[in-house]
Amino acid sequence: MARRSQQPSDARRRGQRRDRSRVRERGIASVLTRAVRDVERGVQQGRVTPALRAKVQAIALLMRQARADIKSDQSMSNNRRAGQLERIEEVAANLARAAAREASLLELLAEDAVVSDEARVVKREMVRDAGLEAEFDDVASTEVVPSEPATQRRVVPQSVVSRKLANPFLTPDFSAVGQSRSGPRRLESWELLGPLFRSFESASDGAPACMTLPEPASVQVPGELELMPHQASLIASVASGHRTFLLADEPGLGKTAQALLAAQAADAYPLLVVVPNVVKTNWVHEAGMWTPKRSATAIHGDGETIDGFADIVVINYEVLDRHVGWLGDLGFRGMVVDEAHFIKNKSSQRSQHVLELSDRIRSRVVRPLLMALTGTPLINDIGDFKAIWQFLGWIDDKKPLAALMDSLEDTGLTPADRGFYRAARSSVIDLGIVRRRKVEVAADIPSRRIADMPVELSEEAGRSIRETERRLARRLLSRYEKALEAREPGVVIDGIDHDLVRLVAKRERDYEAASDSEDNVFAMMRRIGQAKADPAADYAAQLARSVGKVVLFAKHVDVMDRAEALLTQRGIRHVSIRGDQTTKARQQNVEAFSEDPDVAVVVCSLTAAGVGLNLQAASNVVLAELSWTDAEQTQAIDRVHRIGQTEPVTAWRIIAARTLDGQIAELIDGKAGLASRALDGSAHEGSAAVDMQLEALIGLLTETLSSSH
Repeated sequence: MARRSQQPSDARRRGQRRDRSRVRERGIASVLTRAVRDVERGVQQGRVTPALRAKVQAIALLMRQARADIKSDQSMSNNRRAGQLERIEEVAANLARAAAREASLLELLAEDAVVSDEARVVKREMVRDAGLEAEFDDVASTEVVPSEPATQRRVVPQSVVSRKLANPFLTPDFSAVGQSRSGPRRLESWELLGPLFRSFESASDGAPACMTLPEPASVQVPGELELMPHQASLIASVASGHRTFLLADEPGLGKTAQALLAAQAADAYPLLVVVPNVVKTNWVHEAGMWTPKRSATAIHGDGETIDGFADIVVINYEVLDRHVGWLGDLGFRGMVVDEAHFIKNKSSQRSQHVLELSDRIRSRVVRPLLMALTGTPLINDIGDFKAIWQFLGWIDDKKPLAALMDSLEDTGLTPADRGFYRAARSSVIDLGIVRRRKVEVAADIPSRRIADMPVELSEEAGRSIRETERRLARRLLSRYEKALEAREPGVVIDGIDHDLVRLVAKRERDYEAASDSEDNVFAMMRRIGQAKADPAADYAAQLARSVGKVVLFAKHVDVMDRAEALLTQRGIRHVSIRGDQTTKARQQNVEAFSEDPDVAVVVCSLTAAGVGLNLQAASNVVLAELSWTDAEQTQAIDRVHRIGQTEPVTAWRIIAARTLDGQIAELIDGKAGLASRALDGSAHEGSAAVDMQLEALIGLLTETLSSSH
């Protein structure tokens, strides 16, 4: 009896699931289709309002949830499932096409995008319109929030243990951070974060985007380095006592130097610097330049090679999870987050770790130095900066914190007053938003300059290339020693015989250049270029998102291919200029780069595009591979640095750290004249490529001989 009574019940349940599936198919698909049409109309008419952005995100959330439900519904046939999925994919394609016309909408389609409260409301309304309140959970169920794995691997490098043992009194100051004013507050009952964000979206043209900075003061910098006035102004602000900054200067204006000198002015040591992997080595390099009396170390992997006693600790986002424990206990008095837009998604693990470290520093240190660096314009999707403001201690998850709340109280206004938004925006900016553009400080900076960007190669590629360098060095050393043995008796040279070094290097250049050996200098530089393709393209993508169009130069076709593949993966529209293109195809690509606002990067052959082209739609150049002559490098940069260029030009030269790449760069600089190259961009013919290759081999053999004696 029990079995007979259960069978009808099961059948009814299967029938109910089929009915709900059909209702969902009709209801949600039609609602999504109507919503996408609204988005298309808004984009076409140029009305990309906060409400439209909320609708875009709500559509994306519903599409993902509907797709997942369809795939998991076992009651439908394969044909019906395929039909429903096809309708959802068609909606997704239409939405993507509409969003592609307005770059600020694309980020809302990412699965890890932070869901706004407005999008949650719109999503619920769309579900209700479809008659499916009971079928779809709240939007929170569609968000994937990474949880802390129960067995997450955490490490403590031995050198850090040694530091703690050497100074058991390292415990930082737990004094309470400045308290807020006592007494009743007018704004206590108001919801303020939404109005604060909207105050930036509704800012009129000409509204200030930068806090008032003091006049630049004299700052002692090492050697021949020179601090530009706009940089010195920020250091003066730190010297006067300011301690939190959202430094949003455009790339090329020296944010790294400003952060390092700010730490020096504030005596904010030890200093923690969190950065993307592509610039980690560059931070250590710049620290050695600008603050040479302060030791700097970079954390790679588990941190076995770090200096636990260093004043400046640099770590990349990707390995932050395994070190966050001991970093929080070390007693940092300052923290810098580079490319701070990386933490905009508060549900991501990287954002959670950065905020955790900031909280621990602010709870233990009175007025620590906190700096968020990003070249991303402030006016686009200011809600993305919620995590950054929280890192700086301006707000928490729900409300402004003491300093900002006090400033808002001082305005005497509420969000119901017309003047509140302008006053609120000023209150936030005065907390430390600093934004300068190249065109605004053009008088302070060279019209053209080259900035070296050392990058750490992947572990496998770096290990292989360094081993190849060692084989080349051993071969040169062996030839040198054999030549010494073959000398006539009685010839004695004290130390290194530099004439013989030159002869050995010349033989290597002349004979090995024609061979197929994988460890000659020519093949090695090509392999280094291949290994740099990804970090170079990654940096070009970052620049494109921050400041607009970018020109990327490479010598070899395979390097160009890899760079273009990564740009495609990053969703960056690009074109290329290659030697095998027809004149018509090349001109079409130049015009697309110059005139189409959606084409962000042009990938150019250093030889095919180094002369005769006008690419001044960009003011940033990425040199993925080094030339053998300064003249070739200069010609490439001059495709952008031309008559009619209205902005200072910055060429970012990608250098593979701890390889022959750095030596080649130094040779180019030495031959061309470093001062002329860096300060006024004057062109030098330099030495011929053949001489540069010879000098590179001479340098490698001389260094090997010096280390072996």
